[in-house]
Order: sequence, then C-alpha cells, then structure tokens
Amino acid sequence: MAEEREERQAAATAAAAAGTGYREFSGKDEFPSNMFHGILAISLWLGPMHFNFFLLLLSFLFFPFSKFLMVAGFLWVFMVVPIDPHSKRGRRLCSYICKHICSYFPITLHVEDIHAFSPDRAYVFGYEPHSVFPIGAFALAELAGLMPLPKMKFLASSVVFHTPFLRHIWTWSGVAPVSRKTFYSLLEAGYSCILIVFLNARRGFVRVAIETGCPLVPVFCFGQSYIYDWWKPGGNLFLQLSRALKFTPILFWGTFGTHLPYQRPMHVVVGKPIELNKNPKPTAEEVQQVHGQFVQALQDLFERHKARVGYAHLPLRIL
Repeated sequence: MAEEREERQAAATAAAAAGTGYREFSGKDEFPSNMFHGILAISLWLGPMHFNFFLLLLSFLFFPFSKFLMVAGFLWVFMVVPIDPHSKRGRRLCSYICKHICSYFPITLHVEDIHAFSPDRAYVFGYEPHSVFPIGAFALAELAGLMPLPKMKFLASSVVFHTPFLRHIWTWSGVAPVSRKTFYSLLEAGYSCILIVFLNARRGFVRVAIETGCPLVPVFCFGQSYIYDWWKPGGNLFLQLSRALKFTPILFWGTFGTHLPYQRPMHVVVGKPIELNKNPKPTAEEVQQVHGQFVQALQDLFERHKARVGYAHLPLRIL
C-alpha cells in the first residue's frame, strides 16, 4: 500500500512538472480501511436518526407517560444545547467518519486542475446530484484534506440542526445550515462553500457568488444515485408537505433492506473554477447569464468524464 502511494505521489509530481494540474485521489488508497471501520463510520454518521426514533418509540410503548415525557425532554435539550464546532474530540471523531466513508465505497476524487485553486480564496462549489444523501461530498470535506483549501463548509437543510445528536455529528463534520446570511458570512470569512444547486430551481447561489466575487466550481458525483434504492409518493399534497418541512421525506434502503448503503464506487469530478467579476448589485439578466454559463460547464464536465468512470451511456437530465 505504501509503495502504491509513493508511485501515485511520484506520478503527481511528474504531472505537475509537465504542467498539468489533473489529480486523482482514491479514498481506498488515501485512507486504508476495512469493512468493520466502514460500517461503523456510516453507523455513527446516520445512526443518531435511528437512535432518536427508537428511543421515543420504545419509551412511549413501554414506559409510563411521565417517563416518556422525560425522554422527550432529554432529546429536546440536545436539540438546543450549543455546539462547539471546533471541539477537538468531535472533530477527531468526524475525521474518522469522513476518511472511512471515503474508503468504504470507495469515493474517488478527480480534480481537473488543482493548480487553479488558491488556499487564500473562497470558492462556491455547485454539487450535483443530491440523490438520497450527497455522500460523495465527503471527498471534498476539509477533514478529508484532499482539496488544497484549508477552510471548507457544506451547506445543508436546517432540519438537520434540529435533530438531536445528528446535529453534533454534522456540525463537527463541517456542515452548516443553509441560509443566505450563513452563506455570506462563511464566504466573507474565507470559507469555500459546497451546496446542492438544484439547477432549474435555484439561482440564489449564483447571485451570492457574483455579489462576493467568489469563483463558481461545477462538481458532479457519478455513482451516488446507486448506493440506495428509494421511493417517494407523488402528488401536490406531498410536494406541499416537503416545502413545509424544508426537505423531502422518502423511504430508502440499501444492503439487506437496511440503511447501510450499497458498497458501490463513486467518482466525484471537480471542474475548473469559473471566474466572476464582483458586483454587489447584479441584474437579473447577469445572474441568468452566469447561471447558464455554470450549467453549460457542468454539462461539459459530465460529458468529459462519464465514459472514463464507467457511465458512457448515462444522460444528464437538468431537473
């Protein structure tokens, strides 16, 4: 394993000398692991949801109502208690989770031009697709240390931050609640932000990128949609419920019908940054133009890499 890493490092050095910035990082090689650690890491990452549900269910079924209220109150405390995002123990735990999840599938990170990224700048990474969970984004995480950017945050639905214990794990992992205010403050503080862009539904991320002058970076994860099977109901009622909850409730399952995802490879491809002229008050036409440029860059990125990572016949649908 050490010899393979040395070979890859030598190849990377030779590529840099040749003037190309392409880099490829395999989670399996970067973070040697085994099945036990992979399953444990995923259980720690998703387990709090199951723990909360079964704790409430069992206490309701088998405890006196007064004890059930005590359990509910206990969970409520962990919904509101402040979290130290820089906790050394928390960050160490989530570093373990991040690295072993990258190795479990494994997740391979492909960066088209690593020299195009400066550690002194903040970038807006537009990530697709969402799938059940955007697990491929672990390869971009600050804790993985594969990107040459020292400060990175993933923006996720605020619902996560009202879920006991899960909010702790995700906060220590570098996840922040998505909002315009949070987005601005993180970019101004020098954090690069990763967010799911939902191309036809959202243009706000483009406006914020223009207003702050931060480059847009197209990212696509191949294989992520195949690590879970899932089902969701249709109809306007379900759509309205999803909007009210600010997330889409779905049924999903993986290995043996559990929430352990299938062990299928993922490839995260990162395109070159799209440089933008800073404009504190962009017009709707300017936002539309840059949005179109980003969509085209994402489509081109998809087409350039799909055959090489095993998805030659996969079409890209902009929803």
